[in-house]
Amino acid sequence: MTFADLLCPSCALFLDFDGTLVDIAPQPEAVVVPAGLIDTLQTLHGYLEGAVAVISGRPIAQIDEFLTPLRLPAAGVHGAERRRADGELLLLATPPLRQVEDAARALVGQHPRLRLELKRGSVALHYRQAPELESRCVQALQEAVDQSPGLTLLRGKMVVEAKPGGASKGRAIEEFLQEPPFLGRTPVFIGDDITDEVGFSTVQRLGGLGVKVGEGASVAWQRMANPAVMREEMERAVCAQMRKAGS
Repeated sequence: MTFADLLCPSCALFLDFDGTLVDIAPQPEAVVVPAGLIDTLQTLHGYLEGAVAVISGRPIAQIDEFLTPLRLPAAGVHGAERRRADGELLLLATPPLRQVEDAARALVGQHPRLRLELKRGSVALHYRQAPELESRCVQALQEAVDQSPGLTLLRGKMVVEAKPGGASKGRAIEEFLQEPPFLGRTPVFIGDDITDEVGFSTVQRLGGLGVKVGEGASVAWQRMANPAVMREEMERAVCAQMRKAGS
């Protein structure tokens, strides 16, 4: 299935960022936004009458920085923060993170190749540069989360993250679908990671479609090979829609 097959005027498009729109980088700040991606997203935003949103584990501010000057509706930190299409920013109440942060800092102090990322409402521990420490990272943060009411542990690609139990990409998508311009549209969610599985399940339960980018088991009903293919398909679909509009 191509992106053009997914794209119809009545759909609402939800897009993960890292590993979906852009290639995963060794460090979060090293991501490169390919030439043409912002223009493509801008065109899609117009074609779908604003029903395009980024659903990411990153904070919304980081998404805006990478996609400037474009400011799409967005959910950040796995739904702990959400910017509606009208620009209103909604922040989920977050439980205390001190125990998790202390545990993560202690581990990073012992193993400098680990990367600690502090966000509003979450603590992420990246072990991409030290994959042999995966079990240590998971165990340390899980023990801290177990002693921190209201938090849950989330596994991702070479990262483990403590976040509010009420935050999820699926919940963020459902909230968008209750508001214009997403209201009444068929949801399509495209993502690549374990953290996106709840989003796939959500849109498919609501009569939409989940699309997995890359390898690995998934509940998504469709798949694209990698972010480069995803971008190519998206650009091709946009060009096709522009030709139709001009004919």
